[in-house]
Amino acid sequence: MRYALGAILMLAAMPATAAEYEINLYTGLQESPHSEVSGTDETGTPFDFTAGWNGNSFEAPPYYGARVTRWQDNNWGFGLEFTHAKVYADDETLADSGFSVLEFTDGINIVTVNASRRFELSERWSAHAGLGLGVSVPHVEVTTPGGAETYEYQLTGPAVRWFAGASYSLTERWSVYGEYGGTYSVNNADLEGGGSLDTNILTNAVNVGVGFSF
Repeated sequence: MRYALGAILMLAAMPATAAEYEINLYTGLQESPHSEVSGTDETGTPFDFTAGWNGNSFEAPPYYGARVTRWQDNNWGFGLEFTHAKVYADDETLADSGFSVLEFTDGINIVTVNASRRFELSERWSAHAGLGLGVSVPHVEVTTPGGAETYEYQLTGPAVRWFAGASYSLTERWSVYGEYGGTYSVNNADLEGGGSLDTNILTNAVNVGVGFSF
């Protein structure tokens, strides 16, 4: 996370030539549909099952994100974004699979480079949409049926994001906004004892946030 925030600060410090910078902070309601989980445990025994995920967006640590965008005069923008999403395997998944812990709750951390487009609707209202490419850096929290515990951050694979929403300007600097945001991440994690776990996770979120322009 500190590397993503450092990159955001460096981008914000770049000289602005015919450009506007906007920093957005958001939270919201995030959930994830079922996904296939496969791999091997510490003994080399394979597993393959479908996991149901809970988002628990408002439980600690909460769901949140930060985005910085450098807007050009033509209303195209480029920037960086960090999202702290999270997923917990539901009780049925844990009972059926034998895993006592299966979650990415600090979290499914997605860092992307974004391209965005802004559409001026009126003096105060605007719409926006964007796409991003980057990486997934989740906190892997897994306890296998045999008892091997994995509890660490890992770089697990590529990720993409997409978002679309609308903003309302409160002042020349401050705005509030709402949007739909989604991510898709490939997560190939290493497990304690030599095992592995692979799952591709889709997140869907309704974000609400505040923006500051300068």
